[in-house]
Amino acid sequence: MKTNVNCSSLVSRGAIKIIGIIFIGLLSIQSLNLIASAQAQSSAPSKTNKAPQIKQKVNISSNKQIGLKDNSASKYPSSNMSLNPELFKRKDESDFTGNALGNLDYRVQHGCLRRSFTEDNLPSSIGINDRLFSEFFKNQTARFFDTMRGNCIPYAVAFGARNRFDSLSIMNGPTQDSKTEVWTFTPSAAGSFLIQQDYLRDEAKRFTEVQIPLRDVLYDQRKVGDQLPVELVWELNSLIKQIYPEENNSLENTNSTVRLIVDFGDKEHWAQIWAVEIIDPTSKEVFSSAYWVDRGDIPGGFFTNNGEAIERAFWTNPLSYRRISRGVGSVRASSSSKRVAVKNGAAPSTAPAPTKQKYRTHMGIDYAAPVGTPVFSVATGKVAHIGYSGAFGNLIILEHPGNYHTYYAHLSNYNVELELGNEVRRGFEIGYVGSTGRSTGPHLHFELRKDGVYVDPYATRMQLDLWSMRDNESGLLTREILLLGSPFKN
Repeated sequence: MKTNVNCSSLVSRGAIKIIGIIFIGLLSIQSLNLIASAQAQSSAPSKTNKAPQIKQKVNISSNKQIGLKDNSASKYPSSNMSLNPELFKRKDESDFTGNALGNLDYRVQHGCLRRSFTEDNLPSSIGINDRLFSEFFKNQTARFFDTMRGNCIPYAVAFGARNRFDSLSIMNGPTQDSKTEVWTFTPSAAGSFLIQQDYLRDEAKRFTEVQIPLRDVLYDQRKVGDQLPVELVWELNSLIKQIYPEENNSLENTNSTVRLIVDFGDKEHWAQIWAVEIIDPTSKEVFSSAYWVDRGDIPGGFFTNNGEAIERAFWTNPLSYRRISRGVGSVRASSSSKRVAVKNGAAPSTAPAPTKQKYRTHMGIDYAAPVGTPVFSVATGKVAHIGYSGAFGNLIILEHPGNYHTYYAHLSNYNVELELGNEVRRGFEIGYVGSTGRSTGPHLHFELRKDGVYVDPYATRMQLDLWSMRDNESGLLTREILLLGSPFKN
């Protein structure tokens, strides 16, 4: 059997294949050129960005650190923007696993109990009605009372809900020196009790006492900056405004002093204020005070010597703002006008069709402020996102321990030192107020999220673990009150 082959047809098909190969090759070369051009443009500075390039000025001596660390081992890619979709996903409030009430009954009392022959009955004398603990206390403190000095026993005791005993710290006399001891008792999970022994000589190695006139803290940040690292100036000013006693609103006109216990930090850890007191330098009277409680799984926080949590104010003050222009609630959704349908050849009407007004939920707090107003990190954390993001405009997201995130949106620009994956301390200047994205005017849009769910920080019944003392942390506060507070009077 013979097969007839059409030679002209084969030639035509061969020509088409050759032309196709050449065409594909040209497309590949053109694609490579486009990719190279795009990479060159992304590496070059943008010429279309008209936002002002505001640089942060940091004037600080070598023994003081700024609140920024370059985390080279970050889990985030070496880019200036994170596209993690989990950071932008709206979750249902039913997914929220936080505590909406917290330990609202937490309280602390302290003083210096007059010494007697029945010192081992101290728990019942200060209101601890726990028979098992009283027996434990008597059996453990014989050696402690042998080292007592002075005429009274300094103590700080904390109670939780239903007057439950949370912690007790006692000190071997009102004198603070290298022989000072503090014993702290706390309930254990096994039903017994724990004892922690601390010595002032150990604490003094890393702490420095600083005294600054109250007037300077309230009205002259420059003088405060001469004595403290820059990242502590904003924090101290915020602290004093919260603990400033309203009944003594003329204290700034006296010689009142702010006494600080400060760890100036090093390359391994941040500088930190551990205790702050407003005192009368002559009489040594303490008008008010607050202490830092360091926590590993969630950000640490400040508590007053009465156990009052004052952290909520820090988490809701990312800048010096004029007013809150909008809070959480429903706002009108923007909609475009629709043309009315044409009937019987009539001219089309330009009047909008009557439609029902739609609303959307506004998640976040809007702080009105001029463009360029510095924005600060409300808590120590890591930069999880920095870049432009749709309606948010220029956006920074910080990740904090405990699966908390804070959002800072509509920024005009960022701190030029800030990069993805950086660790930043509370009070660090991260960006500047603007009106980018879906914004009707200069303001900062701020959000706080827990486990991906938005939290209204101004809700009266919302009491996150950030803002309340948890049961296993109580001993940290009573201990600091005795170790770092001003000496008790005999």
